[in-house]
Amino acid sequence: MQWEVVIGFETHAQLSTQSKIFSGSSTQFGAEPNTQASPIDLALPGVLPVLNRAAVEKAIQFGLAVNATIAPVSVFARKNYFYPDLPKGYQISQFESPVVQGGVVSFAFERDGKTEVRSVQLTRAHLEEDAGKSLHEDYHGMSGIDLNRAGTPLLEIVTEPVMRSATEAVAYAKALHSLVTWLGICDGNMQEGSFRCDANVSVRPAGQTEFGTRCEIKNLNSFRFLEEAINVEIRRQIELIEDGGKVIQETRLYDPDLRQTRSMRSKEDSQDYRYFPDPDLLPLVISEEWIARIQASMPELPAAMRARFIAQFGLSDYDACVLTQSKAMANYFEAVVNRAGIIHAKVAANWVMGEVASTLNREGVEISHIPITAEQLGLLLQRIADGTISNKIAKEVFAAMWYEASLKPAGPNLADTIIEAKGLKQISDPLALEKMIDEVLTANSKSVEEFRAGKEKAFNALVGQAMKATKGRANPAQVNELLLAKLKQL
Repeated sequence: MQWEVVIGFETHAQLSTQSKIFSGSSTQFGAEPNTQASPIDLALPGVLPVLNRAAVEKAIQFGLAVNATIAPVSVFARKNYFYPDLPKGYQISQFESPVVQGGVVSFAFERDGKTEVRSVQLTRAHLEEDAGKSLHEDYHGMSGIDLNRAGTPLLEIVTEPVMRSATEAVAYAKALHSLVTWLGICDGNMQEGSFRCDANVSVRPAGQTEFGTRCEIKNLNSFRFLEEAINVEIRRQIELIEDGGKVIQETRLYDPDLRQTRSMRSKEDSQDYRYFPDPDLLPLVISEEWIARIQASMPELPAAMRARFIAQFGLSDYDACVLTQSKAMANYFEAVVNRAGIIHAKVAANWVMGEVASTLNREGVEISHIPITAEQLGLLLQRIADGTISNKIAKEVFAAMWYEASLKPAGPNLADTIIEAKGLKQISDPLALEKMIDEVLTANSKSVEEFRAGKEKAFNALVGQAMKATKGRANPAQVNELLLAKLKQL
């Protein structure tokens, strides 16, 4: 039987406010347990929540970025459930009237060697408070409760169940992560829990319109584990059904060591939480003027920047999409172009997506912490363009620049310094090149004869010998031109 996968997402993005959503307590990560919990966070009698304006504005920013409807009036509700790290016995959230309604997140991803552009419809994004954290280590059979996180502002972003593979789901999660960090509304630190993905996964026979029973995989803190967990859960459900079993709606956790999901608790439906409007909070009213002020302060969004890169720099859709995957990469690329010159924009794009990206990946460094400045790389690209060095030698220079700049900050002329110190300037003197080519032809008479006999590979062999003789410093275009002219004269 052929099976179709159905995936929906609930993502909790911790909003980058200085204080919590309903109290003045700090949201700074890493403090000693229970040192950032006010009487409001502890749910002491008589305390009243006060909504954090900055959290609302960040939610509005997100809604504008995804072309959603910003609700003119939204309501906070009490979501009732008992858990040790939830002192009130309920979570303040939004249910019937969320602040952000609808919206679309678009992204590109690779499938079967081809780049596809996909759009995922959002159901909603609503504001809510986080719960505390249960600590199970070093308590000798007991658990501790840390309420520092209780009351931290979250934006829960919910999609429609429209994704059909783990690859597509991870591409969506990456695009959403890029967007919230681009906007600056969330730091996106998955290890610290600032960006937590819950995947709702179900399967159904191909062609069936009715959804299968879904299971929610909670708190996946890396994109690699997210993809693994979804694929593992898909296999589990298909094998269970094919063996005559039945999928039970539940919440599951992923164990990356055993590469399996395991049951955590039965999955509740909305009616189980007994939602009702919070009597301590007035409805949230958002005026058109407030939205307009936030709209005016918004940064250039990825889609707009992609369109500008295509129009201004002549880049392909693919290149523009890759370069705007993160704000840091887009800004770095644009700064390189400003130094190298707009005429070299395509070369700059190739370097940022190629040599720069591969070195960052190999060294485990984020582009925001790259040791080579955009100005330094821009000068290196100028030295390729003006014939000072070849593209091949430039990669050697780049590696040396990375090493030097990693040790200590270097000046903008780092490339020139390394080229001069290592004697890497390209040989472009026709007389010097002619003399070298004559020596190569004399020393490789067999290849010469093979070329004259019509073997094209012999020409490449002679070019290789010429480049070897100059340790790669000869101008490749001149070598090809002079060598061909010499061979025709023989």
